Amino acid sequence: MKKEITTNKGVILQGVVVGDKMDKTVVVSVSRFVKHPKYGKYYKINKKYKAHDEENKFKMGDKVEIIETRPISKDKRFKVVTNLQ
Repeated sequence: MKKEITTNKGVILQGVVVGDKMDKTVVVSVSRFVKHPKYGKYYKINKKYKAHDEENKFKMGDKVEIIETRPISKDKRFKVVTNLQ
C-alpha cells in the first residue's frame, strides 16, 4: 500500500500505524510491490518508519500519511501529516 509522492517538501508515504507505545512517536509500516529484475515476479516489501506524532493522537491500525522532514532524533526522519480513514 505504498504511494510515494515527491514534492519540494520531501517524500510523502502512506502506511499503517503498527506501534504507538513511545511518547510523541509512532511506528508506521509502509508496504510496496517490487518487480524482480530477472524473473519478473512481483513481491511485497514492508519497511517500518518512526514518525513524529506531537499530540499522541494516532493509534495502532490507523492508516496515515507521513512526510519526510528534518532529523528530529536519531531514528525519526518523518512526521505524520493526516489520517486517511
